[in-house]
Amino acid sequence: KSVIFVTNNATKSRKDYKGKFDKLGVQAEVEEIFGSAYAAAVYISTVLRLPKSAKVYVIGMAGLEYELAQEGISYLGGSAPKDNTLEPFRLETFQKDPAVKAVLCGLDTSINYTKLCKAYQYLQNGEEECTFLATNVDSTYPQNGGLLPGSGSLSAVLSNALGRPPLSIGKPGRTMLDCIKAKHEFDPARTIMIGDRLDTDIVFGKNGGVSTLLVMTGVTTEAILQTAPPSSLPDYILNSLGDLRDVV
Repeated sequence: KSVIFVTNNATKSRKDYKGKFDKLGVQAEVEEIFGSAYAAAVYISTVLRLPKSAKVYVIGMAGLEYELAQEGISYLGGSAPKDNTLEPFRLETFQKDPAVKAVLCGLDTSINYTKLCKAYQYLQNGEEECTFLATNVDSTYPQNGGLLPGSGSLSAVLSNALGRPPLSIGKPGRTMLDCIKAKHEFDPARTIMIGDRLDTDIVFGKNGGVSTLLVMTGVTTEAILQTAPPSSLPDYILNSLGDLRDVV
């Protein structure tokens, strides 16, 4: 049996997750970890195939920047000091970099008006000139003590201004699944997707034609289950991942 770890969290690279797993005593190789940051970088390098001179404007953090760099992709924004400012954005002094051919939006806990304005300026002339990408469109993400706005809530600001949505790379989209299939062969009949969120994890598994198991340790509650559409309901439910020991 083999295990593949799939996450929409684009704030960390696969290398970061490997380090985290090592500290937790979880046996995992970098090649078994698929984050939306990695999938987005692979999509840009293998599907968009931007010219070497092209750049990506990033709303995101160090993990996303690392994965872009690993794929040889040049980028602006992100953690750059001049974009992490509380000074007012001044359109009259902003000069667009003509090399920017895509905007990639991930979770950015230092999001500000300057980043949103710059991203909008690059995107407003249409998809043919600049591609609008999101690592994922999760509306929220869990933190100790509750939920916070997710990267989908950030890209939604741009979507509302532009009148069009981004292409989402992460779960439940097909792009993440294609990324996994390119690296690993698996039999859908002998594969199960385990997750704690209906609209990402469970729908992702269903889109991939595999069985699905929901664990009730994340954002999904009994109330959400009762009102969820049949297309997002799991095949199996457990209270926690630890309960697998009793059923396997």
